[in-house]
Amino acid sequence: MNDLCADIGFQSLHKHGEELCGDHIELIQSDDNATIVVLADGLGSGVKANILATLTAKIISTMMARGLKLEDCVETIAASLPVCSVRDVAYSTFTILCIRDHESAEIIQYDNPPVLLIREGKRIEYPSAELMIEGKRILRSVIDLQENDILIAMSDGCVHAGKGGTMNFSWDVGDIASFMETFYHVGFSAKTLNTILLDECLKLYGGHADDDATACTIRIRKRAQMNLLIGPPSNRDDCGKMMSLFFSKEGKCIVCGGTTAALAAEHLGKEVVPVPEFPDKAIPPISRIEGVDLVTEGTITVNKVLSYAQDYLADNRTYNVWGYKKDGASRIARMLFEEATDINFYVGKAVNPAHQELDLPISFQSKMQLVDALADCLREMGKQIKVSYF
Repeated sequence: MNDLCADIGFQSLHKHGEELCGDHIELIQSDDNATIVVLADGLGSGVKANILATLTAKIISTMMARGLKLEDCVETIAASLPVCSVRDVAYSTFTILCIRDHESAEIIQYDNPPVLLIREGKRIEYPSAELMIEGKRILRSVIDLQENDILIAMSDGCVHAGKGGTMNFSWDVGDIASFMETFYHVGFSAKTLNTILLDECLKLYGGHADDDATACTIRIRKRAQMNLLIGPPSNRDDCGKMMSLFFSKEGKCIVCGGTTAALAAEHLGKEVVPVPEFPDKAIPPISRIEGVDLVTEGTITVNKVLSYAQDYLADNRTYNVWGYKKDGASRIARMLFEEATDINFYVGKAVNPAHQELDLPISFQSKMQLVDALADCLREMGKQIKVSYF
């Protein structure tokens, strides 16, 4: 078993004036632990297209989850889909990506734009075999993967962006590849890369998408562990155990909270050094402790990280805020969302007397709910999460 993982991000633009998207993505783990992504594009837009795309993706993913071969799944769905008598095209097209052990990808494509493979900053062409199944032309590819490979699947709404409108730019699959190549070496997460692509599509559409546009980005990367400590233990005698476990872990360390920082510094035999800078007036400033990667204030900062995480899982509108700012919440967001694949939370259950003296609405229960909510968001991002209470 290697130490690679598949970082996956996907998002859709609705056609202007439609409440539902005519594209749909399903993400599943098969019985043999392969990662399966199905992107379906229903004919037209609105409710009918949404139903057709959803059914297509659900049928394919359900069959694959039961261990059926990709060829059987494709044959079943290809035979099941009707063809529009007016346009002579299928009512739903689809792309299937099957990632096995993060070492190889099997790609099945039916009438969607080709899946892009970007390696070492350049688009790589890969061979495809043509299959005729139930009179439908299916393309099948099997490619070996390596660390930092980026795969991008998309619906034709991405390719159509900017064409035929006031912003009549040339924007085809090759242009999309060239655009995304520029971000290869930055190290963005798959979700952020996907957001950047769809932001550019929306810009080319003039702010109002003329078609549903969906993209799914997969980045093959090494696993990276991150450790976050917040709050002192309920029993002061457990402080040494808590700190020893925290600092013995591999990966970067984040310490949140003034009291927690003081205990961490004491354990390390170092000092807490305040940083008198306010990049964001709403977020308390950070501090420094030698041997700790990031030291921030506690509840206010983590609550802001939670709001960024919730937005990240929605339309990721705030990535251009936390992606570049230098306040504690933005720094934590970058470390957890972009860098980490595995995150260990060490949560102290002591009640902070400073909160009680100031009559702040920050109880032990609300702190636990805050940590649990953030952990749930990170799990939904695909992170491996472990929470330990003291």
